[in-house]
Amino acid sequence: MIRNSLRLRLLVGAAVAIAVALAIAWGAMGWVFDRHIERRVQAELTTQAVPLLAGLSAAGGVPALDEEPADPRFGVPASGLYWQVYATKGQLRSRSLWDSRLPAAMNPPTDDWGARQAAGPFGQQLLLVERKVRLEPGQPHVTIQLAYDLARLAPAQREFGREMALFLVILWVVLAIAAWVQVTLGLRPLASVEGEVRRLRRDASARLAGTYPRELRPLTEAIDALAGAREADVTRARRRAADLAHGLKTPLAALAAQSARAREAGADAAADGLDTAIAAVRGAVDGELARTRIGLVQNEGRATPALPLAERLVQVIEATEAGERIAFSVEGSAEAMLPFAGDDAAELLGPLLENAARHAHRRVVVTVRADAGETLVSVSDDGPGLDAARHGDAVLRGARLDLAGDGHGLGLAIARELAEASGGMLELRPGPLGGLEVRLSWSPQSS
Repeated sequence: MIRNSLRLRLLVGAAVAIAVALAIAWGAMGWVFDRHIERRVQAELTTQAVPLLAGLSAAGGVPALDEEPADPRFGVPASGLYWQVYATKGQLRSRSLWDSRLPAAMNPPTDDWGARQAAGPFGQQLLLVERKVRLEPGQPHVTIQLAYDLARLAPAQREFGREMALFLVILWVVLAIAAWVQVTLGLRPLASVEGEVRRLRRDASARLAGTYPRELRPLTEAIDALAGAREADVTRARRRAADLAHGLKTPLAALAAQSARAREAGADAAADGLDTAIAAVRGAVDGELARTRIGLVQNEGRATPALPLAERLVQVIEATEAGERIAFSVEGSAEAMLPFAGDDAAELLGPLLENAARHAHRRVVVTVRADAGETLVSVSDDGPGLDAARHGDAVLRGARLDLAGDGHGLGLAIARELAEASGGMLELRPGPLGGLEVRLSWSPQSS
């Protein structure tokens, strides 16, 4: 699913990248917090050393303390807060150390307090601050150490980690929503391109008219170039179809004249053979021209108002021998549009009206409707109708249900193929006048 969706790829990629970045940030901020709190403990130990130094003396190399520090934790064994002083001839330590000692100093500085971590008594990991001082001129140095159990910092570190994790989860949700908005805005021009491409499908002369971001211009220019090449191909195909029709019209007319002469000369069998061959050639030419027209419809798809076209075709058919005896009725909505150019739309409706006029007794009703984007065209007659079992055969190419007529069995088949090529549907059903109803429909998605 992700592989087939650019939007999901971007969103999942952003969500994962944000999660990784926030996880790294969580670890980094935890480390910074640990260093910060250790510095605070180091500063507190240094502060605790000031009153210790103030009451310290070392007569003859023996350290002595006038008053112990006031912090009560120094008096509780294994409390986690310790001090220790030692010189060349003795040492002092807090009661919290009980009978243990702090780790020996390792080259403590004399001008400032040094800090380090070391394993201490009671299995504790200690933060030590230590320093060598000379209490009086000429006296040996005295080493002072203060220590704090780092395990006492663990609850604060865990609490900080939990609160930071909750904050970062909320931040991840906010950033994921921001990424969704960003992706949606970034992909919006592609939706415009999709709409324009659908318009290109309906109209071969259309081009991408919108102003697109610089990153999409190579794509839109390539689509326009492809549309231009397709329009040129459509134009050439139409010209070839027209040239084929005109090129064969004269030879067929000459053959028809030869057939008439042969019949006048009494060669009825030869004339019948010529007429049959001429009809077969005309049927084949009409079929190929229809197939070419259907292919062009799939690529072009311009729109033609249905109601005026139906009225014009009815006027033409009323002037024919079959149409003189029929009362035509054209009704419906002027907004209904057929998804064809004018010639293609006429080639679709013309055979339907001719068939209705040929089989009707007195009436043919043409109804055009446009409702919620759906276009519907129906042609009904009051003729003998058609059995439901034969509806499927009626739209097959070359099928002739009226063998007495002079058609080639292509009318309904061409109409069906034209409708399906434009995304529509042709149905045969019993009509409201008692005869056959031919219904064409196009849904909003196909138009």
